[in-house]
Amino acid sequence: MIVALFAFLAVVSLVTLFLIEGKDGLLRDLAADGPDVVLGMPALTDPRNLYSEAGPNKLDNAVMKALPRVYVPNIRSGDVYVIDPLTLKVADHYDVGRNPQHVVPSWYLKTLWITGSAESGGASGSLTPIDPTTAKPGQVIPVPDAYNMYFMPNGQSAIVVAEEMRRLEFRNPKSMTFQSSLATPDCAGINHADFSAGGRYAIFTCEFSGGLVKIDLIARKILGYLKLSDRSMPQDIRISPDGKTFYVADMMSDGVFMIDGDKFAERGFIPTGIGAHGLYPSRDGTRLYVANRGSHSVHGPKNGPGSVSVINFETRSVERTWPVPGGGSPDMGNVSADGKYLWLSGRFDDVVYVINTVTGEMKTIPVGQEPHGLTVWPQPGRYSLGHTGNMR
Repeated sequence: MIVALFAFLAVVSLVTLFLIEGKDGLLRDLAADGPDVVLGMPALTDPRNLYSEAGPNKLDNAVMKALPRVYVPNIRSGDVYVIDPLTLKVADHYDVGRNPQHVVPSWYLKTLWITGSAESGGASGSLTPIDPTTAKPGQVIPVPDAYNMYFMPNGQSAIVVAEEMRRLEFRNPKSMTFQSSLATPDCAGINHADFSAGGRYAIFTCEFSGGLVKIDLIARKILGYLKLSDRSMPQDIRISPDGKTFYVADMMSDGVFMIDGDKFAERGFIPTGIGAHGLYPSRDGTRLYVANRGSHSVHGPKNGPGSVSVINFETRSVERTWPVPGGGSPDMGNVSADGKYLWLSGRFDDVVYVINTVTGEMKTIPVGQEPHGLTVWPQPGRYSLGHTGNMR
């Protein structure tokens, strides 16, 4: 009896130790089945659809006071255009300095962040907050480089993507004070990412080295690199609703690679269109919109053969493709809260496209020079993993 009691107490002590350390994000939880979930991450409500809580008009209380706006960062003109989605008119615009790349919703949904990238041998980067209740910017926070930004699935850190420096910087998600960094020396052009169903790891694309890098978010270490087949230039990446497959848009291969995230291996390829670039799930989680930029060049021509392809997640095939009338360059953006419209920047044409997700009908709105990672706000979801609204 005494031996059994001591054995029981020893097990209790070990479990307590794991739980205490786990709260600090140092050790894995003890779940024997189900997704390997990061401690503190909101629970999955439907393992068959990671996007179930980002469905049509499922707005969180945190965004109820936000003005309905579309925020468009323009790289070359160094400003952000603010569009009223009801009137399709530019309601405001303001200068934000060099190289504004993306407008990123915070994990807490209370702030939008403009990421500004560094220049080779030139200016450093920046993070500029926007108050979505006023649509006005706040004080600029200097950082070494901020091409893009993501958030830990439990909200404990922002992950600033320092593309020029080939590293990730973990920062306080509200104040943006520095916490730690992780070098990714073999990932040239590290830029876009998505997260496993349980949030234990993320896969980032390496644009200029033609591959991917897998990151252990708890240990904050590199798990491995994957070189994609063919001549590759990977761009955006999104996980499938069932959490089993990562879809990677590839600008050189003109389509989307399918990646087994756990095994970190290719599973197949879906041809879409010239310069496949941005990826956005539909609000019902059944389809994936692929923005085909119409060029293999980083600085392509106006009026190129741009298009938008629609992939069915279940069949893993393209259902239809909508060419841009007269040519264009669909790049980055997101879907409206009700799911009825897909908003995309026209990177080389200095416009924004508003695309009906049923008919494919397109309208254009002139903006600044070289629009990039626009975001629609508010969006449905309980929290944001970053980019232009990777919502869950």
